[in-house]
Amino acid sequence: MKLGAYTACLHDKPLPEALAVLAGFGLDSAEVNSGGFIPEPHLPIADILASGQAREDYLGVFAGHGMTLTALNCNGNPLHPNPAVREKHAADILRSIEVAALLGVKRVVTMSGTPAASASGTNPAWNVLPWDSAYLDVRDYQWNEVAIPFWRTVQERAADLDVKIAIEMHPHNVVYNPATLLRLVEAIDATHVGAELDPSHLFWQGIEPIEAIDHLGALVYNAAAKDTRINPAARVNGVLDDRFGRVRPDEPGAVGLGGPYTLSRWPTNSSWDFVAVGRGHDLDWWRGFLRALERLDPDMAVNIEHEDQELGQLEGLESAAKTLLAAAGR
Repeated sequence: MKLGAYTACLHDKPLPEALAVLAGFGLDSAEVNSGGFIPEPHLPIADILASGQAREDYLGVFAGHGMTLTALNCNGNPLHPNPAVREKHAADILRSIEVAALLGVKRVVTMSGTPAASASGTNPAWNVLPWDSAYLDVRDYQWNEVAIPFWRTVQERAADLDVKIAIEMHPHNVVYNPATLLRLVEAIDATHVGAELDPSHLFWQGIEPIEAIDHLGALVYNAAAKDTRINPAARVNGVLDDRFGRVRPDEPGAVGLGGPYTLSRWPTNSSWDFVAVGRGHDLDWWRGFLRALERLDPDMAVNIEHEDQELGQLEGLESAAKTLLAAAGR
């Protein structure tokens, strides 16, 4: 099993320095961004597409630090109703498959996307719990008219190049839990589209990630190591909490998500928070998580995604790495 990190949290550092940080924490796997919501400073895409020597040199940087490039990450919204976002993110996913194949990397991590509620809609609409048949109409449109046709194209490209697409089951996407992942796999007759098992997004939905692993079986292609802490506020407001704030694109620290959109401000006294591995669930839980993944694939890559806002850049990575390595008995 490879244990490493997604390097997006180290985008302020050149790739060799970022890899040295990960190696210094005892990790041996790296996942780098290849498009979508955020830039890709650790992946010289044009050079890789153009030159075999550039590909060799690039992979040599990882080898020189005792690291393996185990996945590309292209999280975005390829189904967005705004064409400026949709066309870029969709093209980035298809390009990422080609780049991965050229590099000999067999995994691309991404999100399934979210369309509007109808063909005339202008903003994404996450449609859950369709107890009113109007929402079944939304579901039918989003899946049959938008999601399934796009993901058939992805499946074809991935199968042609023998690259596995690992979808992060992320709320605010059409695929957000095992049932929706299986719906997509069945609808497109997938051979190369499956799941990335990121427990953090499952925890706050009330899903037990280890049971999800057992349920999905061989469809789990890749894994993330990110924890979630459920806070006391959840006892009052539950986990579906809309108290997020607007961040203007010109504000200091604003994170753009494509087009005019930005990452919203997290609620004060939130119902739940993303935290470093071990700060939401104990070491025994993480041992069980790694064992479940290893049963599926002894070569599974598990990469830390550091989004703990209470810990600094290196502090959070180091904390997560220590727990993950201890859970693996290293």
